[in-house]
Amino acid sequence: MRGKLMFFTGLAAGFVLGSRAGREKYEEIRATAQKAWQHPTVQEAAGVAQAQANKLYTEGKDKLQSSKLGEKINSTGSGADDTTDELTTPGTAKSTGTTY
Repeated sequence: MRGKLMFFTGLAAGFVLGSRAGREKYEEIRATAQKAWQHPTVQEAAGVAQAQANKLYTEGKDKLQSSKLGEKINSTGSGADDTTDELTTPGTAKSTGTTY
């Protein structure tokens, strides 16, 4: 966690210094950051993090559905599948059509 905090602090400092130094310095910092992001090691780490997040999401969803709460949710209401989807699908609410 500390490493992430240090990274974002450095990123913010770079942005502020870049904006104070003018557009040319800002573009230089931006290009360096973009080059770092596109580095294969960084992309590999991002892929690993994404895979881990997907795995944790799936495991949590499965645990919820197999728990007593999940069984209760599935057994109540007229549309059991819709209710489960609303609770386990991030970013959507099917009953109102609202995306968060």
